[in-house]
Amino acid sequence: MSERTSDALVSPEWLKEHLDQFGNDEPDYRLVEADIDYDESYAEGHIPNAIGFRWGTHLQDSIQRDILSKEDFAEIMGEAGITEDSTVVLYGDESNQWAAYTYWQFKYYGHEDVHLLDGGRAYWESEDYPMTTEKPEFSEREYNVRGPFDGIRIYREGVEDAMELGVPLVDVRSAEEYRGEKIAPEGSPETAQRAGHIPGAENITWKENLSEDGRFKSREELEELYEERGIGNDSEVVTYCRIGERSSITWFSLHELLGYDDVRNYDGSWTEWGNLIRSPVEVETDDPASRASKG
Repeated sequence: MSERTSDALVSPEWLKEHLDQFGNDEPDYRLVEADIDYDESYAEGHIPNAIGFRWGTHLQDSIQRDILSKEDFAEIMGEAGITEDSTVVLYGDESNQWAAYTYWQFKYYGHEDVHLLDGGRAYWESEDYPMTTEKPEFSEREYNVRGPFDGIRIYREGVEDAMELGVPLVDVRSAEEYRGEKIAPEGSPETAQRAGHIPGAENITWKENLSEDGRFKSREELEELYEERGIGNDSEVVTYCRIGERSSITWFSLHELLGYDDVRNYDGSWTEWGNLIRSPVEVETDDPASRASKG
């Protein structure tokens, strides 16, 4: 893969060559690590000059169970020394799940010059690129939000309409979650009452976007993956998972790397859908008791 495989993706080689620019107090360049296990990742070591964002604190309104409000987004970015004109590179743990979610939120609020580090934290470490425990300090700035841009987001009512219209839905969770055998990944809290998937959704897991080393597959490989499963650029596409982070990886592949025109991330995802009374749910299991409990 090239140094910069697309405008949205930067290579570790490119970042290593430009690391010094991200340490300047002027807000032209900012590097951000986004994690859920902040204390076990960023706090124990990160790429030099990287700011640390904790998903539940810096990227979520935990009371509303929603993304940050426009005002909160502007405040947190400004406190981190980021302006709406900064070149921002994002990376994180767990194969960039949280970084991709952060990227999607940046785009939702109209930030144009934002990029994802190919391979994320794991690949950077595997190649013995530099790490540090020193936290950078940048002057606070004013961040002027351009969005929101709802064209890349979909809400429950929109998903219900999409079902009726036959819009392709991509469930990016594991096969076990999709079939209704489990509600959440191992080690994650079960945030829904029911298991299964939205009727009509195609199960293409988020991991299928990535090579074994954690970097994104080539454009040709991604095109083949989705075209073979009937997901083309001839209609709207909806992605979802459990809480919206894994589906951000697939949204990124389709919208940013393949250039699909109309891809919407359902960030309410299974946490919302699986808790709705009388919402339609499909399961694929031979256990009648299991089917009855999830119906």
